[in-house]
Amino acid sequence: MTKAVRFYETGGPEVMQWEDVEVGAPGAGEVRLRHSAVGLNFIDVYFRTGLYPAPLPNGLGMEGAGVIEALGDGVSGLAVGDRVAYAGRPIGAYAEVRVMPADGLIKIPDSIDDQTAAAMMLQGMTTEYLLQRTFPVKKGDTILFHAAAGGVGLMACQWARHVGATLIGTVGSDEKAALAKANGAAHTINYRTENFTDRVREITDGKGVPVVYDAIGKDTFEGSLDCLSPRGLMVSFGNSSGPVENVNLAILGAKGSVYVTRPSLMDYNANRADLEKSASDLIRMVESGAVTVNIGQTYPLSEVRKAHEDLEGRKTTGSTVFTL
Repeated sequence: MTKAVRFYETGGPEVMQWEDVEVGAPGAGEVRLRHSAVGLNFIDVYFRTGLYPAPLPNGLGMEGAGVIEALGDGVSGLAVGDRVAYAGRPIGAYAEVRVMPADGLIKIPDSIDDQTAAAMMLQGMTTEYLLQRTFPVKKGDTILFHAAAGGVGLMACQWARHVGATLIGTVGSDEKAALAKANGAAHTINYRTENFTDRVREITDGKGVPVVYDAIGKDTFEGSLDCLSPRGLMVSFGNSSGPVENVNLAILGAKGSVYVTRPSLMDYNANRADLEKSASDLIRMVESGAVTVNIGQTYPLSEVRKAHEDLEGRKTTGSTVFTL
């Protein structure tokens, strides 16, 4: 027997149970993986609350790192004892041991430790596709990134600085502003004390920005549109404040013929070639020191409820890792 987090109904952190589970042998194309560390991401909250539907009962978690214990039939390119990490479906990373598809695993070099590997995959590959593929950020660009002191935000600050872009980051406290600036944000806006739309217009001399990256959702959606320059792109890749609903498309024309996209990592890395390229680019950035993975806090996996409470209460910074 081994331990895992399960939930039988949707709701608050209290619905998660830390219990004994049976893990069988891997089937064709699968491996059995013993986790050494597991990442916490806001998408886990979406599944737990039912915002993103999943069959019940189920596990939680989409990111982890560990060592392969067994291989199923037909698995090639991997061996028992390999250190690997992953980010993506099927959910169920909150577990000491799990069986999962081999084609979602990435080998981790010795230069990257287990906790860093668990913390960097989902947030790091999200940063990669946002800044390299959704809107290819280049030297001289000025961009707006909400939640700049979060896990994706801090990586985006560093990535933007590396390519020579100016990142304006919104944060919820002076402490988070200092953290974002230390990681490369050129400007920070405390949304609790300042109007971020007015400040963006002030910083850009009224021009606005060509792209806004927004994982907040309904609380920032319309203000984000007002930050865009004509024909700019609003990238809505999360909804920590709730989903954006009942949008009148005519507003996009009224605000300068702007665009909106709602991308996901799973679509951008849907095939193996894209996954390998995304992970390779991320690993190269981390190994070179251009991007440092900021692990702001760790929790034993058995304390999963406390971790979710802190995440939803905006008490966390950077990446969060569960230890086993």
